[in-house]
Amino acid sequence: MFGRERRSESRVFPLRFTYSPQLLRGDFFGGITAAVVGLPVGLAFGETSGLGAIAGIYGAIAVGFFAAVFGGTRSQISGPTGPMAVAMAVIVTTHAETLAEAFTIVIMAGLIQIALGVARIGRFVAYTPYSVISGFMTGIGAIIILLQTLPFLGAPVVEGGPMEAIRAWPDAIGGLNGSALVIAVVTLAVGVGWPAQLRKYLPPTLAALIAGTAVSLLWLGDTPVIGEVPTGLPELMAPDLAPNVLVRSVEPALVLALLGSIDSLLTSLVADSMTRTQHNPNRELVGQGIGNTVAGLIGALPGAGATMGTVVNIRAGGRTQVSGALRAGILLALVLGLGTYVESIPHAALAGILMKVGWDIIDWRFVTRLHRVQREHLIVMLITFALTVFLDLVTAVAIGLIAAGMASARRLERLQLDSVVSVPLLDQSFLAGAAEADEEDAADAFAARVGMVALRGTFTVASSSSLISTIGVDIRDHEVVILDFTETDYIDDSAALVVEQMIDIALAEDTECIVMGLSGSPASSLQALNVLDRVPAENFVVTLDEARETAARMLHA
Repeated sequence: MFGRERRSESRVFPLRFTYSPQLLRGDFFGGITAAVVGLPVGLAFGETSGLGAIAGIYGAIAVGFFAAVFGGTRSQISGPTGPMAVAMAVIVTTHAETLAEAFTIVIMAGLIQIALGVARIGRFVAYTPYSVISGFMTGIGAIIILLQTLPFLGAPVVEGGPMEAIRAWPDAIGGLNGSALVIAVVTLAVGVGWPAQLRKYLPPTLAALIAGTAVSLLWLGDTPVIGEVPTGLPELMAPDLAPNVLVRSVEPALVLALLGSIDSLLTSLVADSMTRTQHNPNRELVGQGIGNTVAGLIGALPGAGATMGTVVNIRAGGRTQVSGALRAGILLALVLGLGTYVESIPHAALAGILMKVGWDIIDWRFVTRLHRVQREHLIVMLITFALTVFLDLVTAVAIGLIAAGMASARRLERLQLDSVVSVPLLDQSFLAGAAEADEEDAADAFAARVGMVALRGTFTVASSSSLISTIGVDIRDHEVVILDFTETDYIDDSAALVVEQMIDIALAEDTECIVMGLSGSPASSLQALNVLDRVPAENFVVTLDEARETAARMLHA
């Protein structure tokens, strides 16, 4: 299914040929450790999404298993993540009228991811500008923190996103639940300050969950808790296939698919750097898509590659897909009899855990360097961040990509215009060796009846508007102009039409045109649009010597 990529699978997935007891031992401990870390995070993200704690665990099982088995990153752990949980919360409250519609969007997002992988465009998803990713991830982290301020104070979570949470602060402070605040602070403190030497035995998130729940059970019981949680296997959710539902589900499904794809492929890069392997981006998207499709069918929270779980898995020894599949199996075993223990977990404890998760999601590496970032990148990052927090994720991604494209176009414009060389060629030197040269050509030492416009490198829509205004004046100053394409690598449709405008300007001013060194991709672009139809065949040359002879002939015609 993946063509040439199959030849590299023996290197990318050595599991099939070189699996050993040592790898099994590492995968065993990696899977157990990742399951321990994923349990409290899955519960917390399930609550945040509005689907319930058990939906987060079901998502960790479904996405985690299928992404491990069918994905393209050997040691990656997949499951609910902060961005996907926030995106799902927006879908539930804004884009879907029923849960059936919400999970229809999840199924569509999974199918889109599969299509992206089959179409082999997984590597292009990773080309999303970092300023957009940084602004989006920082916005997601801020949203998680803002949403959790209410349960942190003992108040219920409100619908409507972070702005509604901010508006609810006065009531939450006025009705402050001291017990919930203490539990949340204890949970957050344990998660942040858990000693490094103990982390290999007990992950900070699980330690924080145990501490917060223990405080609630032993001393402060008057706080809101998760309550009754269904156990056993999930039931199948029938998607809503009504035409109007499918049409309005396309936009949020695309955003969910893009978000999950970017999140997963960035985590794959982290895994590659830690294990010195190379992931298969197209296969990874297929695996993630299968996982999210199954998640939508069983009413689970969609997911993506989880950076925290992946790092923990690798550090514990996990090196192949077995660790991810084992983690999913452990979580499944736990969920079959977990309900009795989970229902006593206070919301404040989950809020404390998510406060730390939200803080970690914020791209502090970029934020702390904002004063050094180029202005264009800073503007894109801030626009994406503001729209993510104060408007919605769909608009943030769309406008962020547009703003990044405009910023990139400005940079490309400067770079491409710097590659344009427009010079006058003095008759005395340029025409001296021509067969048709005469004494009149050397009479005026400063005469330059021939000019050369050399287009070097790549030219696109970014520079097309400025190119004609920059070069047009120079063309009018000469009787003959040589358009040099010898070092031109690529010309897109917009730049090709600008070349046509150059020729039109030259002909309007009775300036002859010589086309030199045109071949390959630039020639195909110009010929496809019939740009050069007005240039006679004898005016096409290959070398500068041929251009000299042709120019001399034109001047003496």
